Amino acid sequence: MHTEKPAILIVDDIPANIRLLEAFLSPDYTIYGAQNGIDALSIAEHQIPDLILLDIMMPGMDGFELYGHIRKINALRQVPIFFVTSLNSTTNELCGLNLGADDYITKPFNLDIVSQKIKNHIDRKRERDRLEFIGFTDVLTTIANRRRFDEYLDIEWRRARRTGSTLSLLMIDIDHFKKFNDLYGHTVGDECLRAIAQTLNSGLNRAADLAARYGGEEFGCILPGSDGPGARTIAERLRKDVEALKLPPENYSATVSIGAASCVPSLETGLSVKELIQQADAALYAAKAEGRNRVCTMPGLETEGK
Repeated sequence: MHTEKPAILIVDDIPANIRLLEAFLSPDYTIYGAQNGIDALSIAEHQIPDLILLDIMMPGMDGFELYGHIRKINALRQVPIFFVTSLNSTTNELCGLNLGADDYITKPFNLDIVSQKIKNHIDRKRERDRLEFIGFTDVLTTIANRRRFDEYLDIEWRRARRTGSTLSLLMIDIDHFKKFNDLYGHTVGDECLRAIAQTLNSGLNRAADLAARYGGEEFGCILPGSDGPGARTIAERLRKDVEALKLPPENYSATVSIGAASCVPSLETGLSVKELIQQADAALYAAKAEGRNRVCTMPGLETEGK
């Protein structure tokens, strides 16, 4: 699954320490550097490093406080974190390990020990990643599963709330799938599910977008940064892509109904992830009620049939 170099985030308020470690580690790793907690959180959440080297003694947000913030972010909970301490700071080492840090390294750096510790932990993390990837994939359709959908929506919700950007969600249901399944059997039904899932997945052109099997014959698409009109355009394209498929038996033409919802998450409005899903679901039910094979937006916005 991993072909690129592993990524390491080095957090230290002293640039010389970052440069020293970067010079030593950069042949084998992609290095990101941050000199304060705010920058470190932003880089960590966007880049999702394979390991974080975290200095304890920093002005403002110290290493212990930053560690707590990092561990609250779902995508970073399994990333190994090493605390960086001075040679005689046994108390800090114990505090870090009690918090749950994976290891520690001491200043001045013994670069050979640093290198071996990093390699050991990254090897273990990447094996966990491989197993987790399997756990995030829907076995039948090979696209993301519900577990991955829930986690990714949480990640993007937090990011949108922090940056003030728009987040859109599509809920998609295959029209009359139960009748199709009953008529042609589950084997043909499975082929239909796989074909539609792959069509939805390939129809999302941006790396940040995610298509997932939500359950049964229902799919969800998470569209970070897309506003209402943009989400609607994507949804209509996906609807047409599915309609153009020629499926067994006898070049069957399946259709989907799509509900779209968009918002700018903020603490002020109090809107929750659950409510965004409910809005997209309500729009999906409206699309079905209006005759299926169409896109509808959340209640209160203009709807448009095929």
